[in-house]
Amino acid sequence: MAEHPEQDKLGEHLLAAEADELDRAAEAALRPRRLAEFIGQPVVRDQLSLVLDAANARGRTPDHVLLAGPPGLGKTTLAMIIAAEVDGALRLTSGPAVQHAGDLAAILSALQEGDVLFIDEIHRLARPAEEMLYLAMEDFRVDVVVGKGPGATAIPLSLPRFTVVGATTRSGLLPAPLRDRFGFTAHMDFYSTAELESVLRRSARLLGAELAESAAAEIAKRSRGTPRIANRLLRRVQDWAQVRGTGALDHAAAMAALKVFEVDELGLDRLDRSVMRALCERFNGGPAGLTTLAVAVGEEPETVETVVEPFLVREGLMARTPRGRVATAAAFAHLGLTPPNQSGMLWD
Repeated sequence: MAEHPEQDKLGEHLLAAEADELDRAAEAALRPRRLAEFIGQPVVRDQLSLVLDAANARGRTPDHVLLAGPPGLGKTTLAMIIAAEVDGALRLTSGPAVQHAGDLAAILSALQEGDVLFIDEIHRLARPAEEMLYLAMEDFRVDVVVGKGPGATAIPLSLPRFTVVGATTRSGLLPAPLRDRFGFTAHMDFYSTAELESVLRRSARLLGAELAESAAAEIAKRSRGTPRIANRLLRRVQDWAQVRGTGALDHAAAMAALKVFEVDELGLDRLDRSVMRALCERFNGGPAGLTTLAVAVGEEPETVETVVEPFLVREGLMARTPRGRVATAAAFAHLGLTPPNQSGMLWD
């Protein structure tokens, strides 16, 4: 069962950056184990290497680390690498799974010296657990409350030194007191096409397949700058090559598989194009409200907002305005449509 129920819905879309259970299983075999093996994020790698090397040289646990950025860029992988680099055990949980202070107290009390506690979607921690985490991160202790009402007693419990690695896709939702307790914050960026090609070549080797350079380039440019999507598309190309092709992961196999799964040259899938077409054709380029747009394409508003919109806005195909969503001239051009008179469009 997924930790976030909405991901079951999101996982149905090939180009969703969120991971479903199948993705997690497939990614486990492809994750790099050490920082030197990690591809991309050169600034973050260099900064994190310095933090970890300094901690190891001093014989101390590293500062708490916050990893911020869109889904699918390797935050969980980096947490695992941090644990491996400091020879500590990795304990995993997520913000939505910790709804009570007692849940967090149980996790913290089981930690050993040098362990790494990874909290995914840390901005979704319940407030009581969040306040307990403040004390644990700063003073390495928790106050366990025994009893209720006037007779309640707080018993301080000392904790061994450990490192919290928090991951968030929405760093703006983190309260300042929690954000300030992290000694190092890494801001992760989308990958370049060249970096994704390197990711794909490495993944293909681990899968025991030989990936042609032209195929890697074709998959990479349609992967939205996200390694998780690149690896997912690679698996679909491998499926096509084994079932309908010659078994070779060449350019022809990549093009055929991407056509079957309706991923175009900009990395748009059927849902992306449906949203763009509805906005351009039914609403004359906009503005249109999120709910109205979602109803027009038969999807949930949350799916449109979290799966479709971020990429369309980033690629300059859609704009979000106070009056609603608006299609840009590039969206009309991509769909082969003639944009309406600019004076009638509402991004003026």
